[in-house]
Amino acid sequence: MLKKKTFVLRIDQEKFDALEKWAAEEFRSTNGQIEWIIDQALRKAGRWKKNDSDSSNSTASN
Repeated sequence: MLKKKTFVLRIDQEKFDALEKWAAEEFRSTNGQIEWIIDQALRKAGRWKKNDSDSSNSTASN
């Protein structure tokens, strides 16, 4: 299992509420949704390559 880095994220309440709702609709935790969004953005920007050992709903952390 990959070690995950913890950090504080400050986000306004309206954005958090929208994120929480989106996560629930996707059957993810809010934290899982944030990881998924970051994963998708990194891939789209060409800054992250998917490894065979990665699952489709998780991200690897360095």
